[in-house]
Amino acid sequence: MTKRIVVDPITRIEGHLRIEVIVDENNVIQDAFSSSTLFRGLETIIKNRDPRDAGFIAQRICGVCTYSHYKAGISAVEDALGITPPLNAQLVRSLMNIALILHDHVVHFYTLHGLDWCDITSALKADPAKAAKIAFKYTDYPLSAGEDELKAVQKRVSDFVKQGALGPFNNGYWGHKTYHFSPEQNLIVLSHYLKLLEIQREAAKMTAIFGAKQPHPQSLTVGGITSVMDVLDPTRLAEWKSKFEKVADFVNRAYWPDLIMAGNEFKNEQSVTKGCGLTNFIAHEEILIGKGQNLLSSGIVLDGDISKLIPIDENLIKEEVTNSWYTYENTEETQLQPYDGQTNPKYTGFKDGQSIGPDGKLIDTKLLDLKGKYSWIKSPRYDGVPMEVGPLAAVVVGLAAKNPYITPVATRFLKESGLPLNALFSTLGRTAARCIEAKVIIDNGLKTLDALIENLKSDKETCAPYVIDKNKEYKGRYIGQVPRGMLSHWVRIKNGVVENYQAVVPSTWNAGPRDSKGQKGPYEMSLIGTKIADITKPLEIIRTIHSFDPCIACSVHLMDAKGNKISEYKVDPAFARI
Repeated sequence: MTKRIVVDPITRIEGHLRIEVIVDENNVIQDAFSSSTLFRGLETIIKNRDPRDAGFIAQRICGVCTYSHYKAGISAVEDALGITPPLNAQLVRSLMNIALILHDHVVHFYTLHGLDWCDITSALKADPAKAAKIAFKYTDYPLSAGEDELKAVQKRVSDFVKQGALGPFNNGYWGHKTYHFSPEQNLIVLSHYLKLLEIQREAAKMTAIFGAKQPHPQSLTVGGITSVMDVLDPTRLAEWKSKFEKVADFVNRAYWPDLIMAGNEFKNEQSVTKGCGLTNFIAHEEILIGKGQNLLSSGIVLDGDISKLIPIDENLIKEEVTNSWYTYENTEETQLQPYDGQTNPKYTGFKDGQSIGPDGKLIDTKLLDLKGKYSWIKSPRYDGVPMEVGPLAAVVVGLAAKNPYITPVATRFLKESGLPLNALFSTLGRTAARCIEAKVIIDNGLKTLDALIENLKSDKETCAPYVIDKNKEYKGRYIGQVPRGMLSHWVRIKNGVVENYQAVVPSTWNAGPRDSKGQKGPYEMSLIGTKIADITKPLEIIRTIHSFDPCIACSVHLMDAKGNKISEYKVDPAFARI
């Protein structure tokens, strides 16, 4: 007999995400459904605006990856108008991108995803002296892992418990069977969790140095950048470098060792190593380190075959809405290329049914319509095929491309963690890929700064001139790699204003529902085949979905422009999962 498990809302993500799975009598997931349940957005707002405003509005798509959409909006308009920003501007944008990606990856693992691997209550039973010695197994220079530091961390969390609450660590699935760190290893990760609170401030300041503030920086403009005085000030360049080195120290002495430790301890946990389900990957080059040189590679890998790298044909990127709460009007096409994309709502609601409650018994529940529309996210496809995007895609494509920056770091990770190559195609591999990407940036990011300093010796240009002819029509796009994967913004300009605007974001690729052929997206495919140890505590579902670092606000793009109330939402804490 099958049972339905509903996890709603998925927390420790950006946005509103609901996961429903169907399990068999052995609690193995037979089918899975990913749904965004909140209706919002900005694509429609950008229409009929001056194209130079697109980036400023687009960055409000999300409060986390603001710079990603800001840069994408500006770059899409530049592509449409045929503008090439000066090299100085390109390099400064890359420095800001480096800062954002590093900030995103370290915050993701510890603040958002770390508690899926680390049992906080177990850490309270640890021997700090023993833990301090264990830390040296994974690095020669452990950070925040001395016996005195670990004792202080243990006391800090213990004080929470004595007050009757674990504060930010409340409502966890502590003691779950799929936690595999020892008490001492949990204490090490917990110490780094708290240390990150200091480090993430430094990463955020790195963006603000050239962006005025973070989030929502303000220094990009069509044609280049406006933070000219900061770029020409040696003390500001040195300040960026200083903060970069602090973040690099954390990645090298905490983040990297913790992921090696996770690889060692979780390599036999089926729920994190069983495989992706979908092994098609697409990634795009990004992170400029010098004129025409990028750290990350472009391409497609199908069926996990890294012996073949397929070039990207952007005309084959399309979106469909068969199972999304949208409809396409005035066309017989089921899939639209983003230049011609539409965002027309068609909400069909939920169905009455029953699911497993917190006590393991059946309860009446509003459920997704599994045979109809069930999400506010569209279904992107490449040549009709679903693809996974993200750091894992960047690493897999990098290996296929024999990328000289990614290949040695990925090889080193597999060697030190004792994992085989195929272990990358899993929840564990997806989590590790973020660390691999961060390490690649840490090892090479200063090349961007050095290139900027060198170029400034003979070139002070920061913005290119341009003209918008209202009698001409333009179209352009940005395609690149951001913290959560391949992002693209597509714009048409007519009569001097934006005629159409579409954003195809990483979480749309990964979280979208199945298409007209029944092909499931990465979220759904990654869950199928997973065995749930305790259906009242579905940590396995949370851990797998968190490995994608969902940003659902990015992937849903519509609102009522008149400010009318569309719906009300009530969250029952009894069903909230951290």
